[in-house]
Amino acid sequence: MRRRSPRPLSSAIGDLTDRLAPRTTLADVQRVWPDAVGAAIAREALPTAERGGTLTVTCRSSVWAQELDLMGPELVGRINAALGAERISGLRCAAAAPRSWAARGED
Repeated sequence: MRRRSPRPLSSAIGDLTDRLAPRTTLADVQRVWPDAVGAAIAREALPTAERGGTLTVTCRSSVWAQELDLMGPELVGRINAALGAERISGLRCAAAAPRSWAARGED
């Protein structure tokens, strides 16, 4: 009998998390977010809700919320391209309360 070599743990964990992840538009957007919007934006803003194709993005500050509002159409295009389908039709950006962002431990 031929024995297979062990499978890398990272591969097994990746498969498990894919199976356990919720199958919602928000979860899909959260998975592609850093690649779709870039590291700088991903550090300052998080997709937090989705309803009827409108993605709510919570930003570290009102300046970031305003900037992402202006970039909305471009970001929607990049997100949909990363998703491989037209699932997001618009962005709604809001600033987080300072305490809620600090609770993430990234101040």
